[in-house]
Amino acid sequence: MAKKKVSKKTVQAKGGSKAAKSSKKKLVVKKKAKAKASSSSKKAGGKKAAKAAPTDKVYKALVTVGKELPDLTLPGTGGREISLTELRGKRVVLYFYPKDATPGCTIEGHDFTRLHEEFRATNTEVFGVSRDSIKSHDKFKECEHYSIDLLSDEKEEACKLFGVIKMKNMYGKQVRGIERSTFVIDQDGRLVKEWRGVSVPGHAEEVLIFVKTL
Repeated sequence: MAKKKVSKKTVQAKGGSKAAKSSKKKLVVKKKAKAKASSSSKKAGGKKAAKAAPTDKVYKALVTVGKELPDLTLPGTGGREISLTELRGKRVVLYFYPKDATPGCTIEGHDFTRLHEEFRATNTEVFGVSRDSIKSHDKFKECEHYSIDLLSDEKEEACKLFGVIKMKNMYGKQVRGIERSTFVIDQDGRLVKEWRGVSVPGHAEEVLIFVKTL
């Protein structure tokens, strides 16, 4: 049988058709890859924005010295619930600290525990407050043998009321955390004294001296 003769033009036409199809496929693949990359970038950006939103949220104090405090109830160690309203008739010391089981916070807890009976002799209750969980607080208190109770402010209700959340420099980075602060509330529920940016050495003694003047 004689071979069918294929013209040069037919070969060129087929080759051109294949090249065109290949080119179109490559173009479609590139467009899909670009669209996927764009979508991933937007999602990643959205996640970053969502996480970043609360990291710079700080609070301005809602109460000032001389003003009566609204009621505030927080869970405490040992299954207690502490309410400022129920503590009327007693003086109250609330000391805010950054985190359980850290060096400065551990020392501060020991200082207030050492003077706890002297505070009680002046009709004063002392509580440590941080954003740690009750589970963390119970472990911290038991490990350090504190006599004072620790209050958990995971929802930042007390932090917001007293305006103790600040942006702090840690290892060269700005982080959001509690500024070590102490507040004294009198028998009528009024804020009568505050210390901010507290330095731990000698602080518990300073607070006790003030309470004895009331």
